This record gives sequence, C-alpha cells and structure tokens, in this order.
Amino acid sequence: MPSSKTWFVIVNPTSGNGSCKKKWPDILELLKMYEFHFEHVFTEYPNHGIELTQNAIYQGFSRFICVGGDGTLHHIVNGIMSQKHVVPNHIHVGVVPIGTGNDWVKTHNIPKNLERAILLIKNGHPKQQDVGKIEFLNASKKPIYFINLAGIGFDGLVVSKVHKYKHFGALAYVAGALLGLFLFKNFQSRIMVNSKVIETKTFMVLVGLCKYSGGGMQLTKSPNPFDGLFDISLVKNIGKWDIIKNMSKLFNGNITKHNKVETYKSSSVSVTVLDNGNPYIEADGELIDSGNMHLSLIPKSFSFYGGTKNAKQTFGANQSG
Repeated sequence: MPSSKTWFVIVNPTSGNGSCKKKWPDILELLKMYEFHFEHVFTEYPNHGIELTQNAIYQGFSRFICVGGDGTLHHIVNGIMSQKHVVPNHIHVGVVPIGTGNDWVKTHNIPKNLERAILLIKNGHPKQQDVGKIEFLNASKKPIYFINLAGIGFDGLVVSKVHKYKHFGALAYVAGALLGLFLFKNFQSRIMVNSKVIETKTFMVLVGLCKYSGGGMQLTKSPNPFDGLFDISLVKNIGKWDIIKNMSKLFNGNITKHNKVETYKSSSVSVTVLDNGNPYIEADGELIDSGNMHLSLIPKSFSFYGGTKNAKQTFGANQSG
C-alpha cells in the first residue's frame, strides 16, 4: 500500500506532438529536486490512461500527476469517475501541461512553465470542479465523463481532423475547422433542455464547463466549472460562409451573440439526431462516438491543483477549496 504522500505520475510521451517525451527528463529532475515521492508510468496505447489510473487507485494511490495534454487528463478523469473503489473527489490530480491545445488549464490558471506547474502541485490546495457525464441513448455503451467541454456536430468533425495537423500546435484546430467546413452537413436534431423541446437544423450543440476549447476558442457564453450548471450553446442552421466571416468571434466569445446561436444554463441536456446524419461527438477534445446522448452534471466531483489566481474573482463565490 503506497504512502499517502506518494504520487502516481502518468506520462503521455506523444503529447504536444511528441515534445512530452523530450521534456520528460527535465520534469523527472524537477520532481526529484522538489522531493516528490512518486512512481511513474508511460501510456502506450489509446485509453491506456484510464486503465493505469484505475489500477493505481486499486493499489491505494490517491494523488496523481498528469504529464500531457487535455486528452491525457481526460483519460485520467475517466479512470477516476468510472471506478467504484474511492469517492472521486477524494482523489487529487495535478497537471504538468504539455499538449496541443492545453485548453482546460487556461481556465484554472495552471502555468505551462514546467517548474511553476510542479511548484503549484507541491504547494497547492485541491479545488473541486463539476464533471459532465455523457450517457448514450438506446445503446449499451459505457458513460463518458468530461471536465471541459463536450459537443456534437461540427466541433466533433473538427476533432476528428485535428490529429493530422498536430505539428501546427494550437493552429491545428483552425486547420481542422477550415477543412471541416467544406465537409460538414448540418443535421436535424431534437434538443431537450430546461423542459423545453427544440427541433431544428443544427450546426453543433456545445455543452461547456470551462471557458476554452479548440486551442483557445470560447464557444459558450458564461461557463463556470463551480456553479453546478452546464453552459450550453445551440448553434442552429448557420452557413459555411457565415462561420468564415465570424471566425474571430469563435476566439473572443462573441459567437454566442450571433442570431443563430441560443444559449442556456442547465444541469442536463439531451440531443437526439432526427435524420440520417451521423454527427461526431467529442469530449475534452477527444473523439468519442456518434449517436443520441443525454448529458448530466455531477457537482464538485473532480479535485485538482489549480492556479494562484482567485477563482472566486473569475467565477463568483461558488468555488470550493
């Protein structure tokens, strides 16, 4: 049984277009220099992080360090949330961000500088944010959990293209979006939110907890990972050229003011595809699946070491820890 002071470090050597593998020796030295007691493992195949996390929890680990990008953290979160051995928010996670987008860490002011990120974990106090749960309707698929943003439609198609352009860094999302625009077809959907039923031709539905996605885009109106509510953007039958003309608004948040965008706050939402379209679903920038889905919120169930900026100033007083 590991000591409560022992950390389990999960390293994705492919994160950041392979830069994580190059930076690992420096990270290793910093962990030793700041006297972390730890074991470390490398992920070796897709979803391996889920398996590694669960096995470590069963061995008694309760403190983790994620060395990688949003996808690596997504898998660790799913490992935590899908196990029944320990209450999820009793497990604490620190992040050394090395990825293509590094979107989740932007909300929580986690530095990209290696030494500062490690010092934050060493000296920080855990905070707790909400977690989203995706359940697939009419299908025997396991639930998927997310801590940043999930969506169905165009953004899912972009995620499916991004891996080809990861050598561009954060610009990979712009490249994926431009390519996806000319491949994507809007789909007919039924959205159920706050007892309201909306049937419409749809470009995408975005369900957000944190502020940034897609390499810095701001696609929902007022996300707050501590308030017990999703921030939802329903983008209706918007045209390709309209998106191109408004590309800058995807990054400054003004896209939510477009007349074909509706926004909602809710703790749950369901999306049913009504035509033969088979739009992709993504969560935390990871391609998940396709199909109909119900999303629900699990309050304050993910514990992490966040940045030094007072989250109450950013999101109001509904912040734990």
